[in-house]
Order: sequence, then structure tokens, then C-alpha cells
Amino acid sequence: MKKRFIIGITGSSGILYGIHFIKTLAHYVEGESHVIISDSAKLVLKKELDISIKNDEEFLNYCLKDIKSPVHHFIVENPKNVGAKPASGSFLHNGMIIVPCSMKTLSAIANGYSNNLIERSAEVCLKEHRKLILVPRETPLNLIHIENMKKITLAGGIVLPASPGFYHKPQSIEDLLNFICGKILNLLDIEQKLFPSWQG
Repeated sequence: MKKRFIIGITGSSGILYGIHFIKTLAHYVEGESHVIISDSAKLVLKKELDISIKNDEEFLNYCLKDIKSPVHHFIVENPKNVGAKPASGSFLHNGMIIVPCSMKTLSAIANGYSNNLIERSAEVCLKEHRKLILVPRETPLNLIHIENMKKITLAGGIVLPASPGFYHKPQSIEDLLNFICGKILNLLDIEQKLFPSWQG
């Protein structure tokens, strides 16, 4: 069966991780993803990459601009529409990934406060016992951050910090992005070839 995912992109530094993950799916994984981009993410896009977008479809077009024949289909969802498909437990999928995940979003999910479609979709993943992967990039961490990560983990979510390894001898920013995206794929039970796995 083709894979189906929910992708949340929030207003944390490291928006390249989210962009690269979309590109990775487009290249290698057959299926579809529902993409939810927060308003804060658009501000980070302007700050970090000097890119202004008028709407969410423009963001998706930017992510896919160098990909001629994507094998993955993307559906953009309105972050304010808490009645969209991903907000329902009857919407079946193979996992939700929030990349990058801001500490505000992580806190909302950890404490059951669903104020938008990203947070509601994550809440549904936890209550339905579906895979939820949060990729925070914040550093350093305070005790509140750590406690919220603990709550997420105890509730069944996975916290995957954007902390790339170096044993594969990265030579570029793309190599570092590949490491994190490869780790996400592994957690989604998809064999990854973005970086060489540790051989012992």
C-alpha cells in the first residue's frame, strides 16, 4: 500500500528540515501527505531563506521546484481549519511528522491544548495510538521544554531532536539534512539510503 502521512511545519528555526523532508518524500516514497504550514513558519521562511510567499501552495511549489516527476502527492491544508480530514480519528494514515517543531507547538500537544490543525492532528495521533514524530531544534533546553518532551514520550509520541550525527562525515548542509530526514524515515519503517547506516 502507498504511504499516507501528515506533515506539520511550524515556526521554529530550521525550516530547511521541513523543506528537505518534503523533497525526500517526493523523490523516494510513493503515497500522499497532507501538509499543514503554520503562519509562524512563513515568517521563519522569510527570515532564514529570504523567501516571501503569498499562500501555502506557493510554499509547496518552492519545495518541489527542482523535482520533475515526484512520486509523492501533497495536499495543502489550512492550519485554521480544525475540521479538515487530519483532525479526525477516522482519517487513517501512517504517521504525523512535525518538522521543525516549535516549543510552542510541542507545549500545546504535551498539555492537550489544540488551537490549530497541526495541534489537533497531533492530539488525534496520540489518542488513536498512531505514530507522532516531533523534530524540535531548540537549544539549549530549559526544564519546561524537557518536561513537555517527557509528557509527549509518555503519551506515545517520539521526540527526534534535529541533532545530526557526524560519523558519516558530512560535507555539506544537505548531508546534515539527509541525516535527520533519514532518521525520520527509519522511524516510519521506511528503509532510508540518505546516509550510510552505522555498520559497527
